[in-house]
Amino acid sequence: MAKQIIKTEQAPKAIGPYSQAVKVDNLLFISGQIPVHPTTNSIPITIEEQTHQVMINIEAILLEAQLNWDNVIKSTIYLTDMNDFTKVNDIYASYFSSFYPARECVQVVALPKNVSVEISVIASEEK
Repeated sequence: MAKQIIKTEQAPKAIGPYSQAVKVDNLLFISGQIPVHPTTNSIPITIEEQTHQVMINIEAILLEAQLNWDNVIKSTIYLTDMNDFTKVNDIYASYFSSFYPARECVQVVALPKNVSVEISVIASEEK
């Protein structure tokens, strides 16, 4: 089993003792991404802007691993307000062409840096 740490400056640095992503054999495990801009460390205000920034951060990590959205097989969405589900869901769906990964979406009490959304994904080299 080969394990490789995936890291890019195009996504926010880890804010704790974890890696942006870890590749094990043909699977890529991307840590939960929050809507922090990687160069300015700013956080958008609206849930729509936050969701787009999270997806941009995930995409940067996928690209660093030479993968794309078609490789994503599983995701988890954490929301601080389930009333944002439809908005987040619509933006999330726009990043996929036709293959949608398995997924769950849960409401949590709070997220790091008081953001409203966090998303983690698992991707496979297999399409």
